[in-house]
Amino acid sequence: ARQNGARVVCIDPRHSLSAASLADEWIPIRPGTDVAMMSAMAYVMITEQLYDAEFVRTHCVGFDSTQMPPGAEDAESYSDYILGKRDGVPKTPEWAEPITAVPRQTIARIAREYATTKPGVLYQSYGIQRRAYGEQAVIGGCVLAAITGNVGISGGWASGKAAQAPDGGPTTSIFPTGKNPVKASIPVFLWTEAVLRGHEMTAKTDGVVGVEKLDNDIKLIYAVASNALLNQHGNINRTAQILRDERLVEFIVVQDNFLTPSGRFADILLPACTQFETWGLAEGWKYGDELILEPKLVEPLGESKSDYRICAELAERLGIGEAYTEGRDERAWVEWCRDRYRQTRFPGLPSLDELLESNVGVYAKAVTKPTVAFAEFRADPEAHSLDTPSGKIEIFSKRLYDMNNPEIPPIPKYIQEWESPFGPEAKVYPLQVIGHHTLHRVHSTHDNNDWLEEAFPQRVFINPLDAQTRGIRDGDMVKVYNSRGATVLRCRVTNRIMPGVVDIPQGAWWEPGESGIDRHGSINVLTSERWTPLAFGSAQHTAMVEVEKA
Repeated sequence: ARQNGARVVCIDPRHSLSAASLADEWIPIRPGTDVAMMSAMAYVMITEQLYDAEFVRTHCVGFDSTQMPPGAEDAESYSDYILGKRDGVPKTPEWAEPITAVPRQTIARIAREYATTKPGVLYQSYGIQRRAYGEQAVIGGCVLAAITGNVGISGGWASGKAAQAPDGGPTTSIFPTGKNPVKASIPVFLWTEAVLRGHEMTAKTDGVVGVEKLDNDIKLIYAVASNALLNQHGNINRTAQILRDERLVEFIVVQDNFLTPSGRFADILLPACTQFETWGLAEGWKYGDELILEPKLVEPLGESKSDYRICAELAERLGIGEAYTEGRDERAWVEWCRDRYRQTRFPGLPSLDELLESNVGVYAKAVTKPTVAFAEFRADPEAHSLDTPSGKIEIFSKRLYDMNNPEIPPIPKYIQEWESPFGPEAKVYPLQVIGHHTLHRVHSTHDNNDWLEEAFPQRVFINPLDAQTRGIRDGDMVKVYNSRGATVLRCRVTNRIMPGVVDIPQGAWWEPGESGIDRHGSINVLTSERWTPLAFGSAQHTAMVEVEKA
């Protein structure tokens, strides 16, 4: 894109490797305030008439008072909110500047650039919503794309990320999964709540799916290839306390390649072999339309077995072995999947032997004309309506309006987070903490690799201004702490993180010392177990801390 003249602007609290290598401009923004900047950008677009009025008129609902859905005619529209017609607070760049720490002139300039450059991409990744009210940022990005007409065109983007094959089809697996007779499921981030008060959890209050209410608390946990049992969950110290209490979870099984922090709380450990010790066939992640063969290289080491073999042996002991395996081992299932893929999405897929002989093991389907999401909707919104109640882009959501919850507004709004530089907690814990993905790990995988630890040591990144006021120098051992916990690690003093924010790469394994203080930079001793109000998802990036020399 840059080779073709595209200008790349990175809006991020930290100067990431992506910003350093790809961006023409880095704009640091205070974490959790993206919607304030988005709203101020919309103010510039509306007052200067830079938005795509025709696209809004024909493809959207809820932009102004003339577009309100039935039953919400008198509710606050998006433009009413932006212009401050109801609350008396126009969402100007001047209003947003003290919230976001982005200069008003910069906000106005970026708004004009985005509104007048076509196509324009507002590209959001998977971190912006892992905060208090994180849904608002995702919806806000979609609304900016909509009011600028950057939907249904090549090079436009409607915010967020989604898995879609280049030919327009979903990247769904052809592997048979069967039907689960247990209908109830819960948001994964609320599993500790289901341990403590599962019998109280409902669809409305806790996001329970499949039933209106859970019948009981969780008493057994079977964690497969998941360090989310402890290490990747919010508020590690609280989570560990729950897991230690055998009156709560009575039986824990952990199945993994290594003894992770989660595995230390297991009643039974099942050693699973790595992908190099079994057969597999994986689909490309997200946008690619490819298959990756994972051939078996060596026999499983020690007493380890493949995840499939472990499950197959459990099925045999339950008397359903044949129904589960259908008589196939791992390689036979790879052959079966290869045949089904060839009959469906990959008609040119070579044989397994040909893939093995290729010494690459990757098959990518050629794409002659990539799909453009929502192109048919853009061309004819009546004939190709969206799967929304109105059939259009809902800048105002009647379904959210009917919830009548100030934390779930029907239009994207800036809401001050429950832990914030503007809240009373900032007097004790004045720094926001975030956690990026480091080259050392994939989430928590590979944290036990000494070579990677040497190449990418775990450190907390702190701005020189914040370090100076605390008497901290680059390379010092520091303690990062709040009311939930503390961690001790080395610091990196750098201008690549904005003032008022510290950054601890997420995924480091929890290593509590004798005092109970983590000694390895595990960020989740600092994060909260509180979830987002609409999606019931993780809000772990919302946390305030203090830093001092250790």
